[in-house]
Amino acid sequence: MTATAENATEPVDLLSPDLIADPFGAYARLREQAPTLTGSIMGGRPMWLVTRYEDVRRVLTDPRFHNDPASVPDAPDTRTTIMRQLNLPTDLVDYLEDKLMQIDGADHRRLRGLVSKAFTARRVARLRPRVEEITTALLDGMAATGRDGVPVDLLTAFCYPLPFTVICELVGIDEADRAPWFEWGHCLSSPTEHRERLPQVMRACVDHMLEAIARRRAEPRDDLISALIQAQEDDGDRLSEREMITLVFTLVITGHETTTHLLANSVLALLENPDQLALVRADPSRWPQAVNELMRLGPTQWGLPRHPSEDVELGGVTIPAGATVMPLILPANTDPRRYEEPERLDVGRGAGQSHLGFGQGAHYCLGAPLALQEAEVALHALFDRFPGLSLAVRREEIRWTLRPGVTRVDTLPLRLV
Repeated sequence: MTATAENATEPVDLLSPDLIADPFGAYARLREQAPTLTGSIMGGRPMWLVTRYEDVRRVLTDPRFHNDPASVPDAPDTRTTIMRQLNLPTDLVDYLEDKLMQIDGADHRRLRGLVSKAFTARRVARLRPRVEEITTALLDGMAATGRDGVPVDLLTAFCYPLPFTVICELVGIDEADRAPWFEWGHCLSSPTEHRERLPQVMRACVDHMLEAIARRRAEPRDDLISALIQAQEDDGDRLSEREMITLVFTLVITGHETTTHLLANSVLALLENPDQLALVRADPSRWPQAVNELMRLGPTQWGLPRHPSEDVELGGVTIPAGATVMPLILPANTDPRRYEEPERLDVGRGAGQSHLGFGQGAHYCLGAPLALQEAEVALHALFDRFPGLSLAVRREEIRWTLRPGVTRVDTLPLRLV
């Protein structure tokens, strides 16, 4: 017999101090408390939280769970919620909605097909030498800054600029235009903290994007903006101007976030587990396997909410049609029902062992191969270049900080020698 909403436990706030301070421990307690719980974000609209691997995977892959609430009767109006929470005008809200992630069916396949050309295995492989060049240049800069034991913040010196530069080159944002995008990205990655500036920043982003598209119409290059323009010119029904702006905006602003925090979290994890670091240093062929394991342990805490089109039973609870369901990735990826010693970093864990860090199903992250390649190149080069790398502060001074859905640190001060 299944439980219903009347049997729910005390609602969980996904931005509670406990979850931010100790994500692994707090999510583990939630997972073992129940497979499905009720929760919210800062006291907002109630939702169902799914905590265990098999149930989370089902939410991500079952076609009855929709990303777009507009396609499900009685699902919440997320546009109104976003406008109310962030005080944004209606015309700007649309640009904050990731069209690749928040639509379903034929429209999703159409847009994904257009963008996927930038992330094919061949294109990603061709990018590797350029990723190595950018990595080397950033490490050179770190070496100059960190002479004589002067601490270097890995986030600002390495983890942000590497994936940001790569995604800008891939998309087609000229080098001279990247500085404001970098600043806007910081603002938009934590919108509730920059509520007052958000409308101004969004306007600037959209205007900048229109200028970039106009330049590529006049002078096409081998980048995503030019490819999208060509697709629009070949068949205007395949891509609207607003969709093009939103796609490029989303990729530039969020396309580096996962890799940024994967890099920082990975360095911290490897320094905390010197035995595992020694294994990859002794055998560099282990790096791809190690990066896959590091991605399992973060940074993704939860995915985008889904909405079932009919009543669905999950973890002993009947989820009503139209309800909001939040798949919790971190507790699923550390579920002992799926993994042995799940919270232990093990770079020798089964090669290619599946996890949900990049999602699953139709909305599996297009940029996953690029993120994994960047992390492999960057981590290998970083630890080779600076064999004496160490924390410049006590471990307890480095804390997980607020970023909805992401396990992250804001600074990671290191000594290079």
